[in-house]
Amino acid sequence: MQSFELAPGYVISRVIRGGWQMAGGHGSIDAATAVEDMVAFADGGIVTFDCADIYTGVEDLIGRFRMRYRDLRGAEALRAVHVHTKCVPDLDLLHRIRKADVEAIIDQSLKRLRIERLDLVQFHWWDYDAPKWLEVAGWLAELRQAGKIDNLGGTNFDTAHVTAIADAGVPLVSMQVQYSLLDRRPEKAMTAAAAIRGISLLCYGTVAGGFLSDRWLGAAEPAEPLENRSLTKYKLIIDDAGGWDWFQALLRALRGIADRHGSDIATVASAAMLTRPGVAGVIVGARNRSHLAANLAISDLSLTPRDLAEIDHAVSTALPLEGDVYTLERDRTGRHGSIMKYNLNKGAA
Repeated sequence: MQSFELAPGYVISRVIRGGWQMAGGHGSIDAATAVEDMVAFADGGIVTFDCADIYTGVEDLIGRFRMRYRDLRGAEALRAVHVHTKCVPDLDLLHRIRKADVEAIIDQSLKRLRIERLDLVQFHWWDYDAPKWLEVAGWLAELRQAGKIDNLGGTNFDTAHVTAIADAGVPLVSMQVQYSLLDRRPEKAMTAAAAIRGISLLCYGTVAGGFLSDRWLGAAEPAEPLENRSLTKYKLIIDDAGGWDWFQALLRALRGIADRHGSDIATVASAAMLTRPGVAGVIVGARNRSHLAANLAISDLSLTPRDLAEIDHAVSTALPLEGDVYTLERDRTGRHGSIMKYNLNKGAA
């Protein structure tokens, strides 16, 4: 497994096990099985796990896994395991948020994860018109100084706001962004601005909810309603990037590359993102250990200059997506923003 030093002395696996699919909406989850699945991932070398305060039940599951892994493999092995969570205050709270509210979110994550200090907290803010986003970032920095947080990052801030937070002295080490062969908005400005400030990118959506896979090669365009919210979300990206025929051409190009390596489309799509400037890791969703071998293969796949040139050619014909990182999704009345859920901490309590 490839590794990356995200901050001095803080090393993560470049393939990160995502936790959103364990939060419901993608099928039922058996807690005991989920814990053993995470043990298998850690044993395989995927020792970094991504979750959030708003992913119902997931922090608690990962906390149970941590204790199980310590009992099975020992405290030294557990020290190599890292958990990235998030601080996502509810939309309804933003205009009246207090430092005590932020600290309560952090304390709740500490309790659920059964940990004394959070490895990485990734801050997200739903609405820039609610003016306290910079103040809350400062409060998180204070909680880091108090010893409750080891590293700070962000999630889905655009370039201007990342720049403002970092330049205000908040020590961001990472920014989690939607970044894939379908969605290259971070390349407009974020990549350069983050590099100047020593901020690495952690990418989600690298397989577009499963669309960037062999399952969809040659398939007819799906009709609404799609089977889950992930597919709905990324189908909108496909529509904006060029439509179904363009998407099929991209899949054919990826299939040709996969054939040369004895691999598959999803692995190629994620491995390609690990070659992008500024990318520290890719977050891959996995409901169970049946995905482990495929996730490990991302790190093993070495794409050649020919492969990368063919990928660049295939994506070069895409239409540019509107705005900066997460701009489309922030319009709560638009096609992308209207499918979001904004007050999930109430349900995750």
